[in-house]
Amino acid sequence: MSPIQAGCPACGAPVTFKIGSSIVTVCEFCNSVVARGDRAFEDLGKIADLVETGSPLEIGMRGVYRGTPFEIMGRAQLGHQMGGMWDEWYAAFADGRWGWIAEAQGRFFITFQHETREQSLIPPFEMLALGQPVAAISRAAPLVVAEKGVARPLAAKGEIPYKLIPGAEYVYADLSGPRGEFATIDYSEIPPLVFTGQEAALPELGIIGRPTEEREARRVSAQQLSCPQCAGPLELRAPDQAERVTCPNCGSLLDVSQGKLQFLKILEGGRVRPIIPIGAVGDFSGARMMVIGFVQRSVEFEGIRYFWEEYLLYNPDAGFRWLVRSDDNWNFVQPVPPGSVLDEGKSVVFGNKRFKLYQDATGRCEYVEGEFYWKVEQGEQVRMADYVSPPMMLSKEVSMMGGPQGQSSRMNYAGEINWSLGVYLKRQDVEKAFRIEGLPATSKIAPNQPFPHTKVFKYWGLLLLATLALGIIFLAIGSHKLVFTQSYTLDPVESAEKTQTRFSDTQFELRANQNIKVMLTSPVDKSWVYVEGDLINEETGLVQAFSMPIEYYYGVDGGESWTEGSQSSEMHLSALPAGKYTLRLEAQWERFQQPIALTVRIEQGVPRVLHMFLVLLFISILPIFVGFYYFSFNKRRWADSDYSPFQSSE
Repeated sequence: MSPIQAGCPACGAPVTFKIGSSIVTVCEFCNSVVARGDRAFEDLGKIADLVETGSPLEIGMRGVYRGTPFEIMGRAQLGHQMGGMWDEWYAAFADGRWGWIAEAQGRFFITFQHETREQSLIPPFEMLALGQPVAAISRAAPLVVAEKGVARPLAAKGEIPYKLIPGAEYVYADLSGPRGEFATIDYSEIPPLVFTGQEAALPELGIIGRPTEEREARRVSAQQLSCPQCAGPLELRAPDQAERVTCPNCGSLLDVSQGKLQFLKILEGGRVRPIIPIGAVGDFSGARMMVIGFVQRSVEFEGIRYFWEEYLLYNPDAGFRWLVRSDDNWNFVQPVPPGSVLDEGKSVVFGNKRFKLYQDATGRCEYVEGEFYWKVEQGEQVRMADYVSPPMMLSKEVSMMGGPQGQSSRMNYAGEINWSLGVYLKRQDVEKAFRIEGLPATSKIAPNQPFPHTKVFKYWGLLLLATLALGIIFLAIGSHKLVFTQSYTLDPVESAEKTQTRFSDTQFELRANQNIKVMLTSPVDKSWVYVEGDLINEETGLVQAFSMPIEYYYGVDGGESWTEGSQSSEMHLSALPAGKYTLRLEAQWERFQQPIALTVRIEQGVPRVLHMFLVLLFISILPIFVGFYYFSFNKRRWADSDYSPFQSSE
């Protein structure tokens, strides 16, 4: 379709619709938003100039997303109900679709309008709850409500595929999925419009071209600002993203808006000195990150207030991260999509790991310093919950926006839920990252501090497996060398106190350093036989004595059969010096009036389960002591939690 040209209804200057499906375009001369209708063009009102944010995108840039070329045709800057702002870029695709590219805090989300048969089942805005799954959009990948908000167009440029009305409010809900899925429900129409897509890294958009030198110059100049309260110089370290900044000269909290600074208030309370100064640069996960902001927060338990510190880190390519210090323990924290966390109340699942609830409280902002990507306020409160699975901690923050007088009542339902993943850092790791020394050591165990001796259990497990494997092998293939066997028939004797003695017919050889197993069998039947024996070395006079009973009984009691004992018995003897030995047996048996048969068998080199058990016990001594220490460590880890597994159920 050929471009459509007409005169701007406000100023008469020419305006052009290059894309046939565009709904509005912004006049380049008077900033009027011009909509085209069936018969005439309509002036929807004037819109402000765009604020330079340092985005890598520009109108006119081309790219390729998942094989389909596109061109960026328009841009709008939308105001958040909590005071923030984000960019929306509108891309016309070669297949006739429009793509919405949302950009916030250095992250990009590309979505397309989505038609669903269950669109009428989408809950009303007022009925949506943060964290609630919305099955009507996607059953394959459940999407949960991450944010409910009220947006207002602040600035725009180029062609836009919907009727953008300057100053108008519309409500929306952003949804998040477990694998980076993203969706927006736009409640400006009935039924609501649904846009689905994915979080995308900038390289995935296949952008061709670079930002203009003119815009780069504007971005650099935005760093050179002065405090409107004291006229002191300010250096913005993240001018592209900053929403709030504090003056290091007078302590004023300033709003960064439209490239200018606006005084808000003097911060209350005593000044807290960051232990890592604003502007310090550290190496984390292969990226050099600068400390651009500092927040002191607190929670209150049983009338006692506990404080911790959060350092905002920034890298233009990686975005924002946090370094958190609590009781001189450290965590490196980064955001995760809310849809990737399965919230089950007192536990959550993330990345196939289960995290246990450690703390649930209301956090309060006590002191701020530096720059921030949201409208931070001293005294602001958010609902917070921490879940631990050492060395990681998942943290949830839920903020709700109340509706001031004069604002839409739907503001009462606005809010957002944010999840972040913290990884425990040793004090030495933080010192190494910033190339500093002397950070204070902690005296407390952090909620997600890993147990320092877990390798003991790992090696213990490996040794147990190796010992069991070797033991089974030795039991299976042990020598079991038969050195002697002989059967005897003992004649009747005069009384039960009488014994009868037998000797081996020949001598037999015993080897040194091999244990000895003696086995006796006798067909006793509801009776017993008792044998005392000696292994005699005729050359040295060494005698090794042993005694072995054999008894076997059985019967029926109360209609149930029972047995006791066995017709055989065995005994293990320690190794004897090598040499030739004679066996001597002296027997006494219950039915002395009758002859009795007796068979003896002697083996050497017989593996024993007892030996394997003793080895297992020996290698378990240290892990047992470490296990007691682990129990104590874990108990101290949960000492400050109301959800400790060590608490009494009473």
